[in-house]
Amino acid sequence: MAVTESTLGALERRIDLSIPAAEIEQEVASRLQRMSRTIRMQGFRPGKVPMRMVASTYGPQVRSEVIGDAIQRNFSTAVNQQKLRVAGYPRIEPKPAAEGAANDASFDFVATFEIYPDIVIGDLSSLAIQQPRTNVGDADIDATIETLRRQRVTYSPAARASAKDDRVTVDFRGAVDGVYFDGGSATDFTFVLGAGRMLPEFETAATGMSEGDSKTFDLTFPADYQGKDVAGKTARFEMTVKKVEAGTLPVLDAEFARSLGVADGDLARLKADIRGNVEREVKKRLASQEKNAVMQGLIEKVPVDPPQSLVEMEVERLIEQARADLAQRGVKQDMPIPRDMFNEQARRRVTLGLILAELVKSESLEAKPEQVRAIIDEYAQSYEDPTEVVRWYYSDKKRISEVEALAVEDNVVKHVLARAQVSVRDIPFDELMARS
Repeated sequence: MAVTESTLGALERRIDLSIPAAEIEQEVASRLQRMSRTIRMQGFRPGKVPMRMVASTYGPQVRSEVIGDAIQRNFSTAVNQQKLRVAGYPRIEPKPAAEGAANDASFDFVATFEIYPDIVIGDLSSLAIQQPRTNVGDADIDATIETLRRQRVTYSPAARASAKDDRVTVDFRGAVDGVYFDGGSATDFTFVLGAGRMLPEFETAATGMSEGDSKTFDLTFPADYQGKDVAGKTARFEMTVKKVEAGTLPVLDAEFARSLGVADGDLARLKADIRGNVEREVKKRLASQEKNAVMQGLIEKVPVDPPQSLVEMEVERLIEQARADLAQRGVKQDMPIPRDMFNEQARRRVTLGLILAELVKSESLEAKPEQVRAIIDEYAQSYEDPTEVVRWYYSDKKRISEVEALAVEDNVVKHVLARAQVSVRDIPFDELMARS
C-alpha cells in the first residue's frame, strides 16, 4: 500500500491511498472460494456449485465488500502510522482521473478528513471566576411556606369591587383602529389580579370593578410584545366582569402539613422537611451557576478551533433532540428545522468537550466509584425510598455513565477553582429561586 499525506488547512488533511489490484483480486477469489462451500443453488448439491456461477452471481457484491474493507483497513493503518487523530468521519472517494493516468495495477483513493486540534490548557491562575453564594435563613423558609399556601388558595364569590389577589372572570375584546384582532378577545377568561399574567394596564382596568360592571379602556402594547401584529400599537378594549372571587389561604395547621406529605401533621417536621428541600435546591442551583462560570471561563481562556465535522455532527444531534422534544409534546414537525439556529450552541458544546477531555486526561480527573455513589445517594435522599432509587441507577449502565459524566464535571470545577482567582458573589435567595 502506497500512502501520501497532504495538509489542506489548519485541521484538514488528505491521504492518497493506492491499493494493489492483485491484493484485491486475491481476497475476492479467497472469499468466493469460501462461499462456494456453503452456497445453495437450484440443481446443485451444497458445495458443488461451479465457481464460475458463484463468481457471476456474487462476484460484484464480494468485490465491493473487499474494496470497502481494504480502504478502511489501509486508511486506519495510514493514520496510525502518521499519528493522526481523526475527528469525525473521513470522506473517501476514488482519485479523480485528472490527477493521474488510469492504472489497472492499483485502486487509488483520496481520503479527506479533519484531525483533532492540539489543546494547551496553560496556567489557570489568571482565570477570574465569580463563585455564587446564597444563605438560607428562617425568613426564606417562612416565605417558602407562604408560597406553598398561596399555591393552595381556594376562591369564593365576593360581593364587592375587585382588589389585588382576587380572581376575576371577564369577557373582553380589543380592536386596533376599529379592527378586532386575533387573540384580542375571550369569554369567561379568568386571572388573578397582581399575579402578573396580564399586562399591567389590563389588570389596572379590571381592579375596582364589581360583578356585572363594564368598561372601555385603551391599552398600548409593548414594542417587544410577542404578538407582532399589535406590538407597539394602542388597542381599545371592551371588558365586562362576570365574577369576582376572594382567595382564602389554607390554615397553617396539621391538616396543611398532612397535605404536604407529613403523615403525623407535625408542623415542626414540615418546616424541617421544607428546609431540607430548599437547601438541596439552593445547593443544586448554586452548583449549576458555579459550573457554568467555570465552563465559560475555560472557553474564554483556552483557544480552540473545533473541527467543523464535529460541529456538524453536534448540530445533527441537537436537531434530532429538538424533533424528539417536539414529538413528546405532541407537536407535529412537518417543516425542516433550520440548522443555523443550532450552529453557535453546537460549536460551544464541541469546544467545551475538547477542552474538558484534555483537562481530564492531563490531570487525571476521571470519575471515581465513590464519587458516583455519593451523587446517587444525594439524589436518592429526595425520594420516599432512597434504596430503590440507588438500585434503579445501578441497574442501567447508561444511567451510571450519565452520573459519571456529572462526577467528571465536578472534578473539573474543583480543579479549576483551586487554581483560579475566585471571588464570592452573593445572590439573594429570592433572585436565585426565581431563575430557571
